[in-house]
Amino acid sequence: MATLGFIVWDVDPVLFSLGPVTARWYGLMWGIGFLLGYELIRRIYRYEKCPDDWADKQFIYMAIGTILGARIGHCLFYGWDLNGHNFYLEHPTEMLKIWEGGLSSHGGAFGILIAMFLFKVFVCRKSYIWIFDRLVMPVAVCATCIRFGNLMNSEIYGAPTDLPWGFVFVRDYAFQVSHYGALQACHPTQIYEMIYCLVALSVCSWLYWRRKAGEREGLIFGSFLIIVFLTRFLLEFIKNDQEAFEQTMTLNMGQWLSIPFLLLGLWMLFRAMRRHPEIE
Repeated sequence: MATLGFIVWDVDPVLFSLGPVTARWYGLMWGIGFLLGYELIRRIYRYEKCPDDWADKQFIYMAIGTILGARIGHCLFYGWDLNGHNFYLEHPTEMLKIWEGGLSSHGGAFGILIAMFLFKVFVCRKSYIWIFDRLVMPVAVCATCIRFGNLMNSEIYGAPTDLPWGFVFVRDYAFQVSHYGALQACHPTQIYEMIYCLVALSVCSWLYWRRKAGEREGLIFGSFLIIVFLTRFLLEFIKNDQEAFEQTMTLNMGQWLSIPFLLLGLWMLFRAMRRHPEIE
């Protein structure tokens, strides 16, 4: 609902409840993201004339690696307090309680890296970079869906803004009052992140399907990393800190975790262009 130059966002994160069973938008979008990603990688492998079971096996590796990595990453990266204690390291069994919330996209990225190494060793035996040149398109689709889930949860948004598309996240009233004194229109950074994921998907798809860049190992993977993690690094300047300990940091945790992926992307792009200076 648009009102006075901003958007009032008061969406129920619960999709429906049936007795003890509660379905949330966030979980639904994770599921949709995985299914869309699976369908896309299945098409890619069919085009590459790969074995029929590769997509099925990769789906399992991806699901386990992403979810475990995202949860463990949140616990390790964001479980600290201002006194330097990590709640999850002190209470490790709490890491298993995924249903209580707390998933890190950077942790998910590390989980995918490990899962795809195992997929390479035990299933496809292609080069590691070959796998990621094709996988980043499904990852971009899934990430877009997950950020939509964050929007439906009214979480991980940005600082106050006067821009006409600012969102007033009514359901996060307690946080806004404690930080700003009242409800404020804020940057809908979930939507910004959806946009850069779609840009990454478009660029990588164009490189793969139109420019045959899959033959130039690392070009698609490097382009994806640069688009996603450079944008993520810059967006963190207008996002609210996820944890209190970040208030004392010059760069927040999301920015520090983005730097290695950005550097990897630059190296991948440089390596690909040096080996293959032209794209026909």
